[in-house]
Amino acid sequence: MKYPLWKRIFDLVVALKGLILISPLVPLIALAIKMESEGPVIVKLERVSEGKRIKVYKFRSMVKDAQDLKKNLASLNERKDGPLFKIKNDPRLTRVGKFLRKFRLDEFPQLINVLKGELAIVGPRPREPQEAKAYPRRYKKILEVRQGVTGLSQVNGASSLPFAQEIELDKSYTENITFGGDLKILLKTITILFFDPTAV
Repeated sequence: MKYPLWKRIFDLVVALKGLILISPLVPLIALAIKMESEGPVIVKLERVSEGKRIKVYKFRSMVKDAQDLKKNLASLNERKDGPLFKIKNDPRLTRVGKFLRKFRLDEFPQLINVLKGELAIVGPRPREPQEAKAYPRRYKKILEVRQGVTGLSQVNGASSLPFAQEIELDKSYTENITFGGDLKILLKTITILFFDPTAV
C-alpha cells in the first residue's frame, strides 16, 4: 500500500517540531547517560516496520549490552499471554534510564527514523523481529504498514493491556487510517505525557 502523502507531511512537520523541542535537552541527557554507565548515548534497536528490519534509535536507558542479558531474564517476563517481553522493574534499567522512560524522553531519537521514512509518527508499535515472527497469521498485516512512535494501543493502556486487546487495537488502526484519527492520537499522547507520563 502506497504511503499517503498527507501522512508523510504530517510525519515531517511533527518530527521536525519534536526534534527542535528536545534539542536543548540533548546535551544534558547525553551527559547524564555517560556519567552513570558505560555505553553509547543512543542505541540502535532492531525492529520490524513495513515488513522490513530497521534500526530504531533511542536514548540508552539500560546497561551496556542489555539485549545480551535478556535471555537470562525470561522467567521474569510479565507478558505471559503472547510473544511480547516486559518486566516492570527491569534490573537492566539505569537510574537515568528510569527517568527517561517515565517521561518518554528515551523515545525522541525515533523522530530521526521518522525523518528517514522508516517510522511514522502514528502507527502500530514497532516490534522486535522475534516478537513479530510470533504474531498470529491473521495479524501479520499489521507488520506490513509503517510502524509508529505512538499509536492507538499506546494511548489506550499500552503494555498494560492483554496482548489480544493490544493487537486488536493495532489491527483496528491499520484498517482505519485517517488524518483526524492520527491527530487525535497525537494530541492524546501529548496530554498523557504532560499529565500521566506512566500511561504510555
